[in-house]
Amino acid sequence: MSDVDNKGNKIICSASTLELIKNAEAMELEDAKQAGALGFIARAMILATLPHRDPGDIPVWGRNNGDFSLLIQPGYRKDPHSDEMVCVGFPYGTKPRLFLAWISTEAVKTQERTLVLGDSLSDFMRDVGYSGSLSGGKNGSMTLMRDQMIRTLSARFQWSYSEQKRDGGGGLQIADNYDLWWLPQKAEQAGLWQSTIELSEKFFDEIKNNPVPIDMRAMKALRSSPLCLDIYLWLTYRNSYLSRPTQIPWISLMRQFGSGYRDVKQFKFQFEQAVRKVLTVYTTARVEFSQESLILKPSPTHVPMTAKTVKKLVE
Repeated sequence: MSDVDNKGNKIICSASTLELIKNAEAMELEDAKQAGALGFIARAMILATLPHRDPGDIPVWGRNNGDFSLLIQPGYRKDPHSDEMVCVGFPYGTKPRLFLAWISTEAVKTQERTLVLGDSLSDFMRDVGYSGSLSGGKNGSMTLMRDQMIRTLSARFQWSYSEQKRDGGGGLQIADNYDLWWLPQKAEQAGLWQSTIELSEKFFDEIKNNPVPIDMRAMKALRSSPLCLDIYLWLTYRNSYLSRPTQIPWISLMRQFGSGYRDVKQFKFQFEQAVRKVLTVYTTARVEFSQESLILKPSPTHVPMTAKTVKKLVE
C-alpha cells in the first residue's frame, strides 16, 4: 500500500507501519478506559528490562539503570526423560513482556493474588494481543508462549542499588505457585481445570503500590519488538514525573536497554528507529535526538492518571 507526501513523492508503507498508524488513530478517538484497553505494569519491570534475545547457558544475566541493577537467575526443574535437574532458561523477547503486563493488569483490576488465565492457551494469547492462526507443535506460537511463561514464573529476580552513602537490594519471584492447563477442555469441564497463578506477596505488593498505567492497544501494536515495548513503557513512566528537559547519554541508554550491540553507534541507530515506531502510537511524547544523547521533554503520560485514581478507574 502507498501514499503521497507533500512533494508528490510516493511513500510505500509496510504492513507493520500501517498497523501502527491504524492503532494510533484508534487511540486518538477513544481513550484506554473507554476502549476497555486500560492496562498496568509493575514499576520494577520498567526500571531494568528483560533480555531481548536468549542469553544462552549462563548462570545469571543483568541490566543496569544508573545506580539500580537487575539480575535474573533462571529456574530449574526435573527433566521427565532423564530425571535430572535442567535449567528452563531465561525469559526473553516480547512474550514475557506481554505476559507481565497481563499479570499486572489482572492483579490491579481484581486486587487478588490468585489470577485465572482462562480455559485455554489460545484464549490467553488472544487476550494479550495474538490473533489469527495460533499453532501448537515444537515451534508453534502457543508452544513458545507456554515456554516463556514457565521461564518467567520460574526465574528469580534480584535488584540492588548503590549510592555514595547507601547500599540496598532485594529479590523476588513473580509467583509462589502456578498451575497451567493447556489441553482443550469441554465446556462442562472448563471451570474444573482453570489455569491459575498465585503471585508472590512481594510482587503483588509491588504491583499494588507502584502500578504504571498503560494502553494495552499500544502494547499489542508494538508486540513485534521487545525494544519498542521497553521504550513505550519507559517513556510513559518517565513522563509521569518529568518536569524539565533531560538529556540521557547514549552509553547510559545502552547499559539500560541494549545488549548484543557491536558499539554505541549501532545501538543509537537501532534505538532511534524503535523510538520513532513508539512515537507513532504515543504521539504526545516529546523526544529529540542529538549526537551525544536522547533528549526527553516534559510530555503527557500515555494514560494520564495518578496512582490515587487507579482504584476508581478500574471499578
